[in-house]
Order: sequence, then structure tokens, then C-alpha cells
Amino acid sequence: MKYILVTGGVISGIGKGIIASSVGTILKSCGLHVTAIKIDPYINIDAGTFSPYEHGEVFVLDDGGEVDLDLGNYERFLDIRLTKDNNLTTGKIYQSVINKERQGDYLGKTVQVVPHITDAIQEWVMKQAKVSVDDDGVEPQVCVIELGGTVGDIESMPFIEAFRQFQFKVKKENFCNIHVSLVPQPSTTGEQKTKPTQNSVRELRGLGLSPDLIMCRCATPLENSVKEKISMFCHVEPTQVICVHDVSSIYRVPLLLENQGVVAYFCQRLDLPIELRPRRMLTKWKEMSDRSDRLLEQVSIALVGKYTKFADSYASVIKALEHSALAINHKLEVKYIDSADLEANSLQEEPVKYHEAWQKLCSADGVLVPGGFGVRGTEGKMHAISWARKQKKPFLGVCLGMQLAVCEFARNVLGWQDANSTEFDPETKHPVVIEMPEHNPGQMGGTMRLGKRRTLFKSGTSVLRKLYGDVEYVDERHRHRFEVNPELKHHFEERGFHFVGQDVEGERMEVIELEDHSYFVAVQYHPEFLSRPIKPSPPYFGLLLAASGKLQSYLQKGCRLSPRDTYSDRSGSSSPDSEILELKFPSVS
Repeated sequence: MKYILVTGGVISGIGKGIIASSVGTILKSCGLHVTAIKIDPYINIDAGTFSPYEHGEVFVLDDGGEVDLDLGNYERFLDIRLTKDNNLTTGKIYQSVINKERQGDYLGKTVQVVPHITDAIQEWVMKQAKVSVDDDGVEPQVCVIELGGTVGDIESMPFIEAFRQFQFKVKKENFCNIHVSLVPQPSTTGEQKTKPTQNSVRELRGLGLSPDLIMCRCATPLENSVKEKISMFCHVEPTQVICVHDVSSIYRVPLLLENQGVVAYFCQRLDLPIELRPRRMLTKWKEMSDRSDRLLEQVSIALVGKYTKFADSYASVIKALEHSALAINHKLEVKYIDSADLEANSLQEEPVKYHEAWQKLCSADGVLVPGGFGVRGTEGKMHAISWARKQKKPFLGVCLGMQLAVCEFARNVLGWQDANSTEFDPETKHPVVIEMPEHNPGQMGGTMRLGKRRTLFKSGTSVLRKLYGDVEYVDERHRHRFEVNPELKHHFEERGFHFVGQDVEGERMEVIELEDHSYFVAVQYHPEFLSRPIKPSPPYFGLLLAASGKLQSYLQKGCRLSPRDTYSDRSGSSSPDSEILELKFPSVS
């Protein structure tokens, strides 16, 4: 097993996640099996109770793990399925050590950070690195480990110390360290500054880790003189200083690393069993990035949510929209709308914001209401849903978006003026959305309906069923505490509001579709978590097709494939060394 540790310096949010994913991608393209681990130094057990403003969205895995959004990047880039143990936090480590101490595993010993916490970190990494993440069940050969935060943070010290010991435990030829640093370019001089990188590397070396590759994040490509200066002061060869400048699309990052000889370096440094042959999978990435740079036609989607001030709050949603837009050869424009700005009291308090929000909504080609928690902004979301329903605008509701679509229909079509979710109004006379019976209200963390669940299609004519390839069921990831009240289902269906997808027991409403509408679909699950660059998520794909006016012709053609929208046969698959069953984009011409 080979281990690649990715650390970061100078600032947090420097792009370690994308770089770790890109390193994994170019190694996987060489035919290796790659897994990934994300270490977060916070004391929370998992990311489930965070506000999206803290660390961005909470990503959900097949096994119900609520984890950092970087695991979403790993899954999308590497096309793998991770588990909750691939996200390691200080809370998890301390909890496991304290549990052992209570059981008497350390009887007679003083339990300390060194060696007990550091040993627990090393054991966790070695055990998790062996868990298969591919469909073929093969044990991974390379494990990419991303250490969150910044070198020098007090929280990450036990992890740095653990890896200082780890490099000797697994031997030098099986461990290497990539350090991601910032090379700022002040506008006053326009000169690239190396001092932050020098200080960051000095601090890392002082803690016992020497970087093998220094990846420099910068606005423009690194000048040779700057590379040589970093090489001289940071104790590495110039070839070990890699420039990761801003690029037009994140799909270009693996190509950027490949072009600077990163694979050749790993081959020599880690003695990897690979040939330096042309890599089919990277051809696919090149075609993807070329295509995204060439797009001319534009499609706009209004994203009506409550966390719109921070783009990472909806990271997977935006990625799913991008994958679908790329599939139909359109450039995506996302119009972020704070749902509270659409509400009537906003007209009194901040009329400019109110009118701007409605102008954005009315000028969009489609409307998306994603998941969320809490009552703030829910009325605004219902106004947006009502507008999309009445104006026949393409609409997709996800999780809370589906529950609010049910509330809106109950109020404005069924005439139940006080219809609501018991999450927002426990006393409502028409509880169209209710708390799930098995939810434990006493504890917040990890008590929702989480992870992969099966949804059965109950209708043969469902638009979403056709988009999924006319399958009988789908397995998608969930994260919710409330559900549509099954006892009131028949009132909706009588008025053309159909629950076309339900869970295996037929008790939970999973998919709704409105008849006589171009595309009014809502789902209880989160389809964005399984969207991939080459395989867009069908609910989002349908929204983009409808927003660009191509849905009907696509369905009439039987969802067939067209050479114009596929990648070439050289693209390769995301599985190592497999002859490809080419994933082709559907025909939308």
C-alpha cells in the first residue's frame, strides 16, 4: 500500500480537496486502484450538525455517513463509493480511545496524546486504506490522505505527529507528502511572492515532515525564477515545485498535474507498478474541459435557497447542474436567490432586494428548490414553487423542496390555507408533511433517515422513470427527518399531483410529478450526491433539458444516444484497465 499525504499551508480553503482528487484521478488513469481519506481536525464526530455556512454542504454517503464535502469531490473525480470511516475527525479518534480506556484496554497506563491518540490515527488510516471502494471489490493500491486545515493549527498537531511517526512505520518508499501552498501576487507590484510558502514549508519541516512535492496555488503560471527560489529555500528540486494556477474549469487540474510530470515523479518516488503509456481516462477529462470551454448557448437556473451567500453550501447541487448542462452542450448560469427576499415582508423592509429577487426568478429558464432545514425562507420558497407551477416553468424540488411543493399545492389548489409541515407549524389542521415515526427527537446527530434507500416507480408513464432509463426502481441517498403524510395522498392524486415513486413498503412518498406541466418534478432523496461528470443525475438532467426546451424531443426519440454528444472511444472508463462500455451523453440535438 502506498500513502500520499496532502497538507496545506498559508490559508485554509486553498484547494487541497481538488488537488487530492486530481492526484487520485491521474493515478487511477494509470490502472491503479485508488482510495481517499479526509481528516478533519474538528472535535465534532461528523459533519451532520453543521450549518452549511461552517464548512459548506454536508455530503451523504451510501452508508448514511454525513461527511465533509471533499468526499464528494473524491467520489465525483474518482467515481468510487466511500464510507463514513473515510472521513476521520478528532471527535471520532478521541471517542474510540476513550471507549477503549473505559473498557480497560489500557489498564495500568496513563492515556496520552502520544502514543495513544497518534497510534489510533495510524491504525485507523491503515485499516481504512484497505477497504475496497470500487465495484469490483479489489483492495486499493494507493491511498490519498487529505489533512484539513492549515499546518501549524493547534487542532491538527496530533495528526501531523501521527504522520511523522507513520512515515517510518510504512517505510520511505511507501509514503510521500504533497504540500499545497499559496503564492500571492499583490496587485501593487504584480510580483509573485514566495515568502508565505517558505514559512509554511519551514513550519512543516520543523514538525518532522518534509514535502516531496510543493504545489503552488497562484493566479497566473509560476515564473521559472520563482520556481527556482522556492526550490532553493524549501530543500526540493525545481521539478518538485508544481504550479497549480487558476484554470477555466476544475476538470483541467488533473491535466495540469499530468503535464508537469507528477505521474513520472510518483513512479520513481513510490516505485509504482505502472507503465508510462497514453492514458485513456485523461483523454476523457481533456474532452470534458475542452467542451466546457467551447460552450456558446446558455441556460439559466434560479436556485432558491436560504444559504445562498456561500456557494459551497450547495456544492453538489451546482456540480450536478454543471454535469447536466455539459451533457446538453449549454453553459450554465446559476441565479442565486435568497428565498427570504421573495416574501411579502421583504417588500416592506427591503423593496430593492425584493424586486431584484423576483426579477431573477422570472428571467430564469428553470427553478430549483434544494434541501434545507428550519422555517426561515420557507414561505419564499413556496412563492417560487407556486410561480413555477402556474407559469409552467421547469421545476425541480429536492428534499425540503419536495415537501414545500406538497404544502404549496395543498394551500393553493386543494384550498387548505393552513397546510404546512409539522416542522414549521406543529398545530396545523392540515399536516401534509409529518415527522417520521422512527425519528428520535431527543438527539440531533445521526438521527435522520440517512444513506442509500430504494425507490420503486409506481407509474409506467412517469417522465423521471424514462429519464432513468425506464427502470423499475432506483437507489438514491437520503437525508431527512420529515416525510409527506401518506394518509392525505389521495386528495393530491385526484387533482393530478401524482406520487409516482414510493419506498419499498409503499409508505414513504419519494417522487412527485404534476400532470399538464412541462417538467414539475420533486424528489425526497438527494440525487446530486450520485451525479458524475460523464453520468449526470437524471432529475437534474431533466430540469436542464426542459429549461433548454429539449425535453420533449429527447423523450420522443426514446432517450437515444447521439455521436455528437458522446466522448470519443479513446476516453476510457473510470474503472482501471477495463474495456469501456462507453458512457455516452444522451442525444439532445
